[in-house]
Amino acid sequence: MIQPGQTYRHCNPRESIRIRITAYRPGDARAHVVDAVTGKRFRQILVTHLYDSDRTKTGARRRSGYALEQP
Repeated sequence: MIQPGQTYRHCNPRESIRIRITAYRPGDARAHVVDAVTGKRFRQILVTHLYDSDRTKTGARRRSGYALEQP
């Protein structure tokens, strides 16, 4: 479940992008995010691009989207 304060990282290992959820209402198509390190660069991202894991159902690594960082 998506909640404000969660941090996600880009699934592509060549990218070092990390984002933090700042606002999300259940049922919305988009979540408001900022850069996880600086807290700047506000934008919206589709929740279909946010995943619980960096692996697919078959065990393959995802190449796109953002995976939840575990605390």
